[in-house]
Amino acid sequence: MAHTESAKKNYRKMVKRRARNVAANSRLKSSVKTVLTAVAAGDLAGAQKALPDAMQAIDKAAKTAVIHHNTAANKKSRLSRSINRLQAGKK
Repeated sequence: MAHTESAKKNYRKMVKRRARNVAANSRLKSSVKTVLTAVAAGDLAGAQKALPDAMQAIDKAAKTAVIHHNTAANKKSRLSRSINRLQAGKK
């Protein structure tokens, strides 16, 4: 356990940050899974409706350094591509 006052404060800060990061990561994973589930089910309207929420969660996670900005770009690109493939298959 921490002994100095600064180490104790750093521990308190770490606990708060971890809770915030875990919540953001959970929101990110849930919103991405919603889109991917809709795509897998072939539900184009549902996937398109869930996409903006997923994009917002990805952007927020990248902005607060929960994920790297390149990882965020890759996730957004893959989600868009999966919806575009589904849309092309429907035509």
